[in-house]
Amino acid sequence: MVVEQIRAQLTQLLMEFEEQVTLRAKTIFIVGCSTSEVIGQKIGTAGALDIAEAIFEPLQAFAEKHGLYLAFQGCEHINRAITLESSTAEFFDYEPVAVVPVRTAGGSMSAYAYTQFTNAVVVENVQASAGIDIGQTLIGMHLKAVAVPVRTTVDKVGEAIVTIATTRPKLIGGERAVYK
Repeated sequence: MVVEQIRAQLTQLLMEFEEQVTLRAKTIFIVGCSTSEVIGQKIGTAGALDIAEAIFEPLQAFAEKHGLYLAFQGCEHINRAITLESSTAEFFDYEPVAVVPVRTAGGSMSAYAYTQFTNAVVVENVQASAGIDIGQTLIGMHLKAVAVPVRTTVDKVGEAIVTIATTRPKLIGGERAVYK
């Protein structure tokens, strides 16, 4: 799989996503990514930092464009803990934990993000307003309560199945309730 093709697929997906949703600045955008799945291998078996780099760059540009805070979900070996900027953790009052994601425990994507952030920390969980799951890494535990999948023409990044979602407030009440 050509790195440029991966970048192009992700860029197209993010462009279609932003056309369909309203993104609020100063919210978290969670990223779950199996670089193994992107290159057509079983999740957790062939992590690739060059693939992580190719994915990180369009995500970073997307986040900067919309004023979002990027957060990267690690793999099951660190209990899907989240890598983000320390300033983001402070802004949301998330308590850092003592772990550094590496390719074999955290995953290539989270490990790469850790090296790219100015002052990276890892936290146990977040409540993101939107996110992307590349390779069925199960980001749902880090999305706000009502996740809404968004369909685009791009359903894979590389060989990995991709799902992108936003969230909405819970609709509470009954038949007489009124919503915006």
